[in-house]
Amino acid sequence: MVKVAFLGLGVMGYPMAGHLAAKGHDVTVYNRTSAKAEAWVAEHGGAFGATPAEAATGAEIVFTCVGNDDDLRAVCAGEDGAFSGMSEGAVLVDHTTVSAKVTAELYALAADTGLGFVDAPISGGQAGAENGALSVMCGGDEDVFERVAPVIDAYAKICRLMGPSGAGQMTKMCNQIAIAGLVQGLSEALHFSEKAGLDGEKVVEVISQGAAGSWQMANRYKTMLADEFEHGFAVDWMRKDLGICLSTGDEIGAPLPVTALVDQFYKDVQAMGGGRWDTSSLIKRLKAFE
Repeated sequence: MVKVAFLGLGVMGYPMAGHLAAKGHDVTVYNRTSAKAEAWVAEHGGAFGATPAEAATGAEIVFTCVGNDDDLRAVCAGEDGAFSGMSEGAVLVDHTTVSAKVTAELYALAADTGLGFVDAPISGGQAGAENGALSVMCGGDEDVFERVAPVIDAYAKICRLMGPSGAGQMTKMCNQIAIAGLVQGLSEALHFSEKAGLDGEKVVEVISQGAAGSWQMANRYKTMLADEFEHGFAVDWMRKDLGICLSTGDEIGAPLPVTALVDQFYKDVQAMGGGRWDTSSLIKRLKAFE
């Protein structure tokens, strides 16, 4: 088994670190709110560090799962950052969805200090993290990836190297671009069925067995029909991700007209007070604009 550190115990990181402990790895955790780290240790064993550097000391692999570019820089770099506590040859695996810019920056900084770095954003939501069934899309050096992949398998349904550093983040952008359009389409279909006087449950039962079927439909239609939006990835985080997609699309010359439109719809949801609602709340916007 491997000595690892896990930095960031949010709704994703907490269960992911738990799966590592359940597989027998020696896990030290860190969280900005120390009470969360203490609670994790009380539940799973292991240890917690007062700083990222302390948690990372002696770890062969350090995992991060935080909020955004600035959060990631804070836990990796600087006097108290993970890099300062890691030994030469250790690897940092970043599960945060961040920009390709910060990924390139931290990959280079890690290389300068004799460390490996793998960008490994995830998809599958809180349920995927809790069930150990996440999709993990990685970018980095092949030999480094091969060292960390067997450990990532503790919480992954699939884990693939997509290319050099940054390829994982680019793949996650593809994921979010695809989801944005799917959720809007599903929202419109369910709202249309209601206005047409149809039974939404029966509509989904039929159309989900054909070309319209999707993960979003199978996992979100019931809560969408019930006007419940506390079951997944928050709108605030989705807008952060779509902002990354749109700026990167501009940089590489890939137009994203539907993504840009759906991003504005999510902006409307935020204005309705729904920043912490899950992304399927796009249907609530349609109802509000009837």
